[in-house]
Amino acid sequence: MPILKKTQALMLIVALAFVTGCELTPTADYCAAQLSGSLQSAISDAEERLANGCEYHFDNYFEQLLVIAETNPDRDNKRLFSDHLVHVSDIGLISTRQAKLLYNRYFNVKFVSLTGDYNTCAQTCPVRSQVIADMKAELMDKELGLLHASQDRKSFYRADRLLKETELVLEATCRACSSQ
Repeated sequence: MPILKKTQALMLIVALAFVTGCELTPTADYCAAQLSGSLQSAISDAEERLANGCEYHFDNYFEQLLVIAETNPDRDNKRLFSDHLVHVSDIGLISTRQAKLLYNRYFNVKFVSLTGDYNTCAQTCPVRSQVIADMKAELMDKELGLLHASQDRKSFYRADRLLKETELVLEATCRACSSQ
């Protein structure tokens, strides 16, 4: 009889360990699992995960959403990303400023790499090549967001033209600054 009780106790411990293990494993898999489906359903899935303990996966989810949007381009994708960024900002996952910067980096002709009210001669000219390099990198993100994900050729080519104009203006301005 004591052997039977020991066996039952051992089986109970094994069963509890198995059940507990099953409950803990999906959490890691839940956060790490790839998003899939339509952009709208992937955004819903990402938002649900972000609200339920996967907040450290925000950047990864955002990249996945961009890939899904690129695979399924649609003019409405800009609005879906805007709504998503507003939502994650509203729940406090990112700041309103971060949401605006992310949206503008991918879906607006405005360059976030060149912002602020500062003296061009004193602050931009010394790092002009870095500013232009940052803007070119941002243009690649705009190509993904505007051109590939949203099929907004007009806005993408406008951003491309703004970059070229900015390069010319900065070159002329910095030459003028150096001659003073």
